[in-house]
Amino acid sequence: MASTSVRTLSAAPPAVNVANVNAHLQQLQTFASSNGGNRATGTAGHTATTTYLQQKLQAAGYTVTVQTCTTCSGSAKNIIADWPGGDTSNTYMFGAHSDSVSAGPGINDDGSGTATLLEAALVLAANNPAMTNHVRFGWWAGEEQGLIGSKFYVNSLTTAQRTAIKAYGTFDMIASTNGGYFVTGTDAVAVKLREYFTSINVPTETSTECCSDDGSFRNAGIPSSINSTGASYKKTSAQVAKWGGTAGQAYDPCYHKACDSYPSNINSTSLGRWANAELYAAWTLTTGTAGPGGCASPGQKLGNPGFETATTPWTASTGVIGANTGEASPRTGTRDAWLNGNGSTSTETLSQSVALPAGCSTYTLSFYLKISTAETTTSTQYDKLTVQAGSTTLQVFSNLNAGAYTLRSYNLAAFAGQTVTLKFTGVEDSSLKTSFVIDDTALTVS
Repeated sequence: MASTSVRTLSAAPPAVNVANVNAHLQQLQTFASSNGGNRATGTAGHTATTTYLQQKLQAAGYTVTVQTCTTCSGSAKNIIADWPGGDTSNTYMFGAHSDSVSAGPGINDDGSGTATLLEAALVLAANNPAMTNHVRFGWWAGEEQGLIGSKFYVNSLTTAQRTAIKAYGTFDMIASTNGGYFVTGTDAVAVKLREYFTSINVPTETSTECCSDDGSFRNAGIPSSINSTGASYKKTSAQVAKWGGTAGQAYDPCYHKACDSYPSNINSTSLGRWANAELYAAWTLTTGTAGPGGCASPGQKLGNPGFETATTPWTASTGVIGANTGEASPRTGTRDAWLNGNGSTSTETLSQSVALPAGCSTYTLSFYLKISTAETTTSTQYDKLTVQAGSTTLQVFSNLNAGAYTLRSYNLAAFAGQTVTLKFTGVEDSSLKTSFVIDDTALTVS
């Protein structure tokens, strides 16, 4: 069980009892059964859900904001819970959507995310750790109608409040009966989740399924991830070899159906693992002393990682950062960094200096890179992109590496305790263009 294995991690947080998570799910099923079979936004079933969350969190000592989403059906409520303490300029946020579709009770989608985050929050409160950074939990209305509640919340924040959120992780469908373990993002929350799953020998993948409330945060320039066991996509044979289950069948056969009910549509093993992963991420990112190696300043160290807010603190050649389209379309959001693609002799650069704290266990640089080229050779590097940390070359890409957005990751532990300049240098020859497009960067320490 995850609650036992997590204790192999240095100074791990207390375990989440999955029986308590199941008790919350039973309540959500009752709210649906008593109110027309669902908990859709604008219904009595959803109101009962948000009232339950509010009461549990307030009783545990959270400062709870009940935000009326005036753009949601029936002016439904977002529930935002802040645990007192920690540096609010370094806030780590965890969220799930509290509504269901009208077709059913929404127990996996997204009662599972709702219930696991609630119990993780309650366990944190019961243990009352000393806080270095700040933790906030959010439950969103209107997700099933187009991420309306989370958009409303993000739009209500000032620029300073958005900047204060260093990472946001959303948890949407984390107990699919034929599911996998998908951690999709490079933010600090995603880094911690992968760290936890590695500790219990559960492999993770990124997912191509979309979309959930992480999009509302990412589009506002907040580093974000979506974390899930999968929805309607079908499980592959390779994934069965990793996680078990049935190949060729949907991760959740009851996705958006009446059969998404408790207890039949819940994988209790996944539920328990994710609940503990969530608490591990929240605990180690915000208590300061609980992370492996005593990392006192974990999280994302790059500014403007998705290039969504002008250019600062990046330094770049003219026109590299912008709202690019066509072959240079962003992976997420509306902006990215596009080097070269001129079809003539050119050198373009993109860089940022970053201070890395000492005493952490992991230092990971990651970014998504898309390369498109008009070169036809299969053997000669005519156009090149060099990735450097300080004077160290991490990798050289070229026209021979053409392909769609691919996640690239590098260990920067050698630079712990230093200020290092990350630099991308694109060099193009006199003919036949090659474009190097970078998006969703991260330099996360933990």
